[in-house]
Order: sequence, then C-alpha cells, then structure tokens
Amino acid sequence: MTTIAVIGAGPGLGLSIAKRFGSEQFNVALIARNKEKLSAMVEELKGLNIESKYYLADLRNLEQLKKALDDAKADFNNIDVLEFSPYPGPKSFIPTLDVTAENMTEQINYFLLPAIEAVQSVLPGMQKKGAGAILFPTGISAMHPIPQLGNAGIVMAGLRNYATNLHNILKEQSIYVGHLSIGTLIEKGTEGDPDLIADMWYNQYATQPYFEAVYPTKN
Repeated sequence: MTTIAVIGAGPGLGLSIAKRFGSEQFNVALIARNKEKLSAMVEELKGLNIESKYYLADLRNLEQLKKALDDAKADFNNIDVLEFSPYPGPKSFIPTLDVTAENMTEQINYFLLPAIEAVQSVLPGMQKKGAGAILFPTGISAMHPIPQLGNAGIVMAGLRNYATNLHNILKEQSIYVGHLSIGTLIEKGTEGDPDLIADMWYNQYATQPYFEAVYPTKN
C-alpha cells in the first residue's frame, strides 16, 4: 500500500484529504501538534477502515517535524505522497502596511521552513523509488496579491515559487509536484466544502494534468 503524510492535519481539510486518499487504499500519517484532534481523526478514519497513525510535531520546531516524518517512514516503510497544508487561522494575517520583520518571521517559521524541511525528509526516498508526489495547497494570495493578507501573501508566493521550481526539476525524475490555490473560505456545506477540495486535490494528484490549479474553478 501507498502512504500519504498530511502535515498540519486538522479536522477540516486535513481530515477530508485523509479520507479521500484513504478511500483509494492509502495509509495515512497525520502530523500536527494537537493530540486530542489527531486522536479523534485516527478513530474516525479507523471507522472507515483506513489505516492511519498520528505523530505530534509543532511545525515551527523543525527537529520535531523531522522526527515525526522519520517515525512515519519507519512505521509505513515509505512516504509516497507529501501533502503540506497547515492553517493558523485568520488571526495570523497582517495587512501589508502593518507587516514587520517580527510578524513576517512568524509566517516564515510556520510555513516556508517546515515545507522545505518536509521535502528534504521525504524526497530521497521518492528519488530512490523513482516515484512520488509533493502537494502544496495555498491561499489565493499566492497568485493574486491581497493587501489585507500582507504577511501571508509573501509566504504563500514564496511557497508557490519553491513548488514551481521543484516541479520543473522533479518531473524529470517521475516525481509530481502540484500546487492548488484555494480562493474561498473552507467551510462545510459551501463551495469551499473541504470534501470538495479534497476530491479535486486527489484528482489532480491522480491524473497530474498540470502543475497548478485554482479552486473553485471559474468558467
């Protein structure tokens, strides 16, 4: 069986991604810092006959993240898909004119550095196998600047740049890198329902028709 590691896993999009990939016979490694939420997610996945385990890590602590990924690799033998989707919530967003070195550093430590650490942890195994996927969802500010999301936009754009470079290099090694820019609030029962996003995300991974897409799609 193949294994997906969901980094920044929570009861919203992270759980929906776990369910969607799990329905395709993936094992699931859930990585985040909230033990209670992770435990509940594993129990829910167990009820769906999806094999999963959780690993505790504060993503700002790169040593914890590396250990969590190493433990997941040891338990599941490999990580075939890395999905990186932490979300600190709207309270962390700073308008452009209020961005400072300090609050920018917080975003870098929460998103960019953990993303790089995670890729470096799983990539050698994918390269050895000659297969794998790395999936980066971001907010729409990664592609279209929004002044109210000043600090987040800088980091999201940087993450997209990193993902683009990874894609261009690793496609020659049969490793898929994908980017999904989400332009709506993630909320059950709306166009931003996490189950709908997870379904699109899985289909993008499975078919690999392009590097990036925007959700929701506009006709």
